[in-house]
Amino acid sequence: MSGTDKTKTGRDLRGPVVILVEPQLGENIGMAARAMGNFALSRLRLVNPRDGWPNIAAQRAAAGADHILDHVELFDTVTEAVADLDLLFATTARAHDQAKPVVGPEAAAREIVAYVAAGGGAGILFGRERAGLTNEEVALADRIVTFPVNPGFASLNLAQAVLLMGYEWFKLATAGVLPFAMPERSERASQHQVQAFFDNLVAELDKVEFLRPREKRDTMLVNLRNIFTRMEPTKQDMHTLHGVIMAIAEGRKGPAKGGVLDGEQATRLRALLAEQGQGGGASADASSTVRGLARLLRRNPTDAERILWQALTKDRRFAGLFKRQTPVGRHIPDFVSFIHRIAIELENPDESETIVADRAKRREWLEERDYRVLNLRAAEVERDLAGELDRLASNLPARRDAP
Repeated sequence: MSGTDKTKTGRDLRGPVVILVEPQLGENIGMAARAMGNFALSRLRLVNPRDGWPNIAAQRAAAGADHILDHVELFDTVTEAVADLDLLFATTARAHDQAKPVVGPEAAAREIVAYVAAGGGAGILFGRERAGLTNEEVALADRIVTFPVNPGFASLNLAQAVLLMGYEWFKLATAGVLPFAMPERSERASQHQVQAFFDNLVAELDKVEFLRPREKRDTMLVNLRNIFTRMEPTKQDMHTLHGVIMAIAEGRKGPAKGGVLDGEQATRLRALLAEQGQGGGASADASSTVRGLARLLRRNPTDAERILWQALTKDRRFAGLFKRQTPVGRHIPDFVSFIHRIAIELENPDESETIVADRAKRREWLEERDYRVLNLRAAEVERDLAGELDRLASNLPARRDAP
């Protein structure tokens, strides 16, 4: 049930009784019950349902409105179903030529709300899917309800008719209170704060000679200022906008800010990792350096790493299995699955002897601890990702739930 917040308590309101006269399909009963549940209507009566009761199709279509279906009341005739009600409305799309008031759903709901609040019993009749209500059944009602619909296509299905009446009743019964509102914004920015931001913006625009030609400068500044005053910015808005201007003006400060490394940069970083890792289990400083370099690589993947990582997180065969640039002991493979004890090493073109030797040591260390190490060529990942993923999948253990 999309949109249902199960952490919230539903409304418990006394509303009108909904009476479905000789409904033909269980699905229609279930959908009508669902519409009732949307607007806190809980009392449902059925008159001679064609397919009997209970009905499994109704339960399926109710989409969770079981609390309504579990308390359905059954009757053989409309007369019996409405006997205890003092105010009865009959819904119809056709004129029945009967001398009784004809009202729209909002007017009917208004009268029902007042009547029920005073302790009265009200009900709404809904007719058969094909033929609606008979003249004799409409004659039992105090009012006729009809809907302002396209006269050339006036027929509503059962659930639609119930939903329209339920909506109008619930809206009036709850004073139209919405279930949620816009979150409270931070405090509105002061004029001083807006001016400081604007001065900073103008200074940066001047640096790139945006405010030209000079004779139009004043007009452009007025237009720019109006953009921000119209939005009634909060203090948080100003902080964010100021940060945006600074980031654009100053640019990304080095690769640690999160970018994409080219092959040469990645090779240099991996060489540093290899050199730092050669000291074995070494000092805390060396270990800290290795982890810092690993974080740098994690924040700045090569194209091949980025492509493979996105695939590993989106492909259902690998979802949740692998981590990237995560230490295993003192070693940091490119990708590792602790669940399956598999390490993936991406081989880049023209790697130095130091990197090759370090990878060999890493493989030996991991295999001694029952890890399988799979080497993938970065060029092949970029050229034939699907093929490399299939090859990787073939190395995973068969799923336990596989047939």
